[in-house]
Amino acid sequence: MNRPRMVSPNLVRGLVTRAITLLMGQDESAGGNHRRSLDAATGGRRGGGMGTFGPINGEVAAGLSLVGSRAAYQAVNNPYISNAVANLVAFLVGTGPRPNVRGIDREQRRGLHFAFDRFCETADFAERTDLGGLMEQMARDIVVRGEALALMHNTAEGLQIQVIPPDHLDAAKTVILSDGRQIVQGVEFDARGRRAAYWIFPERPDSVFIGHEPAVRVDAGDVLHVFHPIGAGQVRGLSWLAAAVLTANEFDQYRDALLLAAKMAAMNAAFITDATDTGGDEELFSDPVWEPGAMTRLPLGTDVTFSSPEQLKDAPALMRMNLQALAAALGVPEFLLSGDLTGANYSSLRAGLIPFRARIDQVQHNTLVPQILRPVWRRWLALEILAGRIDASADTPCDWIMPRPQQVDPAKDLEATEKAIALGLTSRTHAINELGWNADDIDEEIQSDRAREAELGLNFATTKPKESADAD
Repeated sequence: MNRPRMVSPNLVRGLVTRAITLLMGQDESAGGNHRRSLDAATGGRRGGGMGTFGPINGEVAAGLSLVGSRAAYQAVNNPYISNAVANLVAFLVGTGPRPNVRGIDREQRRGLHFAFDRFCETADFAERTDLGGLMEQMARDIVVRGEALALMHNTAEGLQIQVIPPDHLDAAKTVILSDGRQIVQGVEFDARGRRAAYWIFPERPDSVFIGHEPAVRVDAGDVLHVFHPIGAGQVRGLSWLAAAVLTANEFDQYRDALLLAAKMAAMNAAFITDATDTGGDEELFSDPVWEPGAMTRLPLGTDVTFSSPEQLKDAPALMRMNLQALAAALGVPEFLLSGDLTGANYSSLRAGLIPFRARIDQVQHNTLVPQILRPVWRRWLALEILAGRIDASADTPCDWIMPRPQQVDPAKDLEATEKAIALGLTSRTHAINELGWNADDIDEEIQSDRAREAELGLNFATTKPKESADAD
């Protein structure tokens, strides 16, 4: 009986190497000295300890809960992270966006604006705030937890929105269903890969008790699941603080150590040692007393040595470097993290705010509008039309005016806007919208003010006529 011949491992390795060489187009005629290589893919001493990032959904699923919990801890306890989170939320939603209806006449547009304003006042299912307040809650969840979750309810009064904690979405529910459907981390997809439903724990958001009821299926049309993705096909959101959590934790420990060292150095004024070596009453010796100005007697043969101040001379630079790392991780200018404006001027503040505001605009118009404002507008408009409270088309288009953040130098910005309008580079309506207001509202207020001033014989004009100015 002939036994099968064993293939040498070296032969296999050689064949594989030869195949790879041919595929990569390497020239063996030069003795194999020329080969293509990516430093980022190297191994050995330099690359052996480098981390890797796998498929987005697998990575997020593995760390979603722990990263979100640690981020929430830092957002509450770390003063720098807390300040940065508050500033991010303020820039994202401010006091709330305003609708700007398009494609219909002015009277219809004004009617829709007034009706939506009334809806904003009663939008909260819990009756605690308005639509702007709900968006503030959701924006904070997006920043801290990585995602926000809300339910839309059809009530007798109209549409109402209930914001719930994002951990109500069952992250452990991942199932392959029939007909090409599947559930991934609590999100159900149809055969075409579109979101069909969400599996949500029925526990009340304000409950202090942990419920054990299984998740229930809620149609996707009734759910607002909001997050800013970092990868294509991402199902759940990842905390914006993920890149800063580890640095923030170590920075906290270092800062606490510095404070404790300074506190200990400031407590004791002196230590007294018996240099006569004659002994004495044991009551003269005591444990160190840690209080300002304390003078502590030490037992015979003992001494106290504190760490040298030289070890702390680099502390300010190291703290500044860590603050810069935290600011970079969060994508905010450093002064929005630390609140330190030392050495800042108009140019530096503006240079720092321009890329930051570009990021905020990106999230506002690419995430908040399509995932919150547009679905809410369509749902509200459809319910109002069905109830007979509004006479409009269900597909009436609407843009969104975001609150404008405070300017570093408003006078310079207004001067640039004035020139742009004069040169025909923008419209007055667009300029007003950029200020966070609706042009129709501003025009009506100006008209009302001028009519009232004329009736009362008032004149608040401060600009001199051109002739007078030339004469001067």
